[in-house]
Amino acid sequence: MVVVAGKSDKAAKAGKAKKGKKGADADGAGGGRGSGLILAEHPRAARSVARAKAWGGLAGFLLGGYLSLPTQTLAGAGLRALAAGVVCYVAVWAAAVFLWRRMLVAELHQAKHDLLAEELAKLERTRAPVAGGRVGGRSS
Repeated sequence: MVVVAGKSDKAAKAGKAKKGKKGADADGAGGGRGSGLILAEHPRAARSVARAKAWGGLAGFLLGGYLSLPTQTLAGAGLRALAAGVVCYVAVWAAAVFLWRRMLVAELHQAKHDLLAEELAKLERTRAPVAGGRVGGRSS
């Protein structure tokens, strides 16, 4: 039995059957969730995005509060600080997700390149003895 993303084969097939026509369109070549690249399941990416959101929200709250104190009452400054925190939280979250998606795609391309290079080297090693041990292909 194969377990993928916490589901067995039967559960995954049942989930795909329930999707119907809409799910078939989403699993196409257009990427999205059907591509197998889920940012929330990547351990480094999930931690990094969560950490970035936290620091972004805190920095926005503190900066918004500090800049609003001289111009407003304490309640008004608090509301502006909350609004600035929410805006920074969302902006930093979007930036972190954007960057991590690019990094994961680059990691996948690098892994693919490494596997192809390894297979090519293995193929070259197996072909070298077949050539009769000669290097360069010339006979003297």
